[in-house]
Amino acid sequence: MTKADMVDIIAAGTGLTKVETEAVLDAFLATLSDALIQGERVEFRKFGSFSVKERAPKQARNPGTGEAVQLPARMVPVFKPSRQLRDLVNQAQQPKSRRI
Repeated sequence: MTKADMVDIIAAGTGLTKVETEAVLDAFLATLSDALIQGERVEFRKFGSFSVKERAPKQARNPGTGEAVQLPARMVPVFKPSRQLRDLVNQAQQPKSRRI
């Protein structure tokens, strides 16, 4: 699903125009990004939480040359789904039983 697809679905469900919906979605994403940049944890009940974690420096290899490369420590955004979201996704992925 792309951002444009999401804008279409939300606009159809809310009665807002696509331009208004895109502005709301852009503001939401900017607010979420700003909170993560500040190191804050963002939680949505029954959906999940976004946070930032530090990755330690490590030794890696360039796959093209095989040369060893030192990767510096870095901060990465992470998403942890709620139990409800995990259950919904797993439920949807289970194969339907068939009658033989």
